[in-house]
Amino acid sequence: AVQLVESGGGSVQAGGSLELSCVLFGYQFDNYAMGWFRQVPGREHDGVAAIDSDGSIRYADSVKGRFTISLDIAKNTLYLQMRNLKPEDSARYYCAADFEGRGKSTIQRLGPEEWVFGMDYWGKGTLVTVSS
Repeated sequence: AVQLVESGGGSVQAGGSLELSCVLFGYQFDNYAMGWFRQVPGREHDGVAAIDSDGSIRYADSVKGRFTISLDIAKNTLYLQMRNLKPEDSARYYCAADFEGRGKSTIQRLGPEEWVFGMDYWGKGTLVTVSS
């Protein structure tokens, strides 16, 4: 069974950095769409950054220039490098994936608020807290 396991969350002060990792178990990266999402209480999952096997890389406007998504296929690991963190970045961050093609179509054609509809597999999340 496909399993995604996130790590790397924590508490930092504004302006600090964190790197999140997401290890994929039970599948090899092939025809993939992978994304990082975040959620705060009372809100839906918001797309943060996404990458797919067609070479598409996209970011939410709120994180452009500060966050970098990357993939190490040899390690079966997805990363999110986060710099210049702001208090409004505080959230639970989730890794998600799709290997059937719908995720790629969603990432390439729709906005970050709709990427969630293209993902089939989700991790349990890792908490990021940014203090001012």
